Amino acid sequence: MQVPASFQYRKATSVEDALTLLRAYGPESAVIAGGHSLLPMMKLRLAHPEALIDINDVDEIAGIRVEDGELVIGALARHADLLACAEAGEHFPILHDAERVIADPVVRNRGTVGGSLCQADPSEDLSAVFAALRATLVVHGPQGTRTVPAREFFVGPYQTVLEQGELLGEIRVPLRESASAYLKVDRRAGDWAVGAVGAVVSVADDVIEEIGIGLTALGAERFVAAEAEDFLRGGPPDGDRFVEAGRIAAARCRPTADQRGPVDYKRHLAGELTTRALCRAVG
Repeated sequence: MQVPASFQYRKATSVEDALTLLRAYGPESAVIAGGHSLLPMMKLRLAHPEALIDINDVDEIAGIRVEDGELVIGALARHADLLACAEAGEHFPILHDAERVIADPVVRNRGTVGGSLCQADPSEDLSAVFAALRATLVVHGPQGTRTVPAREFFVGPYQTVLEQGELLGEIRVPLRESASAYLKVDRRAGDWAVGAVGAVVSVADDVIEEIGIGLTALGAERFVAAEAEDFLRGGPPDGDRFVEAGRIAAARCRPTADQRGPVDYKRHLAGELTTRALCRAVG
């Protein structure tokens, strides 16, 4: 039986309390909410924090609401909460598309949106989704509160801009007229993606005003196909241009071979899924 190393356990009751505990225990502490990423790593002794700060009672960063023209998703919101939120799906179908294919009901009922983002796993679905949506992340820390664009939050595999003692509070997505979709290829239902693509398209007078393309598990820098976005912006939303955008996305991404497939196959997926996600979004 795999057992984690010994650790201290403290339960936070507010954002300020969580920050105080993180400051008190220092760099050897870790935040836990759903625990679906951290606990397996602790059991394998790949992570061995000396203290766990449990934030499950921090209601300030839970829940989903519309506020000041934005969809606000608390970092502590569960995947199941986001999937069940009618307003989220109405404004951004990409959110429900992605949540339906994340793991299984057990994980979705316990795992948190913020935990998924902070893990920054290259195969994690929501990182690409919020990058495509151009969301803003609100971070609490010892120096106060700061906001970070989702596209700047991820700096590498399993790496974010969060500094020691900081806590992700919420994700904000501006409400705007857009169409969106998320398509995923996996080996079996609920598995990590072999490859996935999310597209968010805003069209006015038959011209693409703004575009977001997020890639999962395909080696895209910061989860984004920026060159494909630049190609589409300012032009008509037609199939031939979507095919070319897929070609550009495939050429610019840097997938790695693993047990889920070789590089050539993943690059093919990048192009095909980009084209299909764009067509599905605007269709």
